[in-house]
Amino acid sequence: MKYRAVIKKSGDWWIGWLIDLPGVNAQEKTRKELLKSLIIGAQDMLATDVPFEPESQMTTVDVPDPEWISESAEM
Repeated sequence: MKYRAVIKKSGDWWIGWLIDLPGVNAQEKTRKELLKSLIIGAQDMLATDVPFEPESQMTTVDVPDPEWISESAEM
């Protein structure tokens, strides 16, 4: 799966976060290390067991791609 990441250089550090997985963020000395940390953070979050109450249901929803995805594919 692909997730949108915002990354930027801030002083001597690279910082970034995943827009689609709130709470996944990182700070590293290099861009390469930052991207690796974001991947590890996403994997950890997605592997986290989510407890549910007995009357709860788990399902998925299919959300169409946003317009910016099809626009960037045309470039």
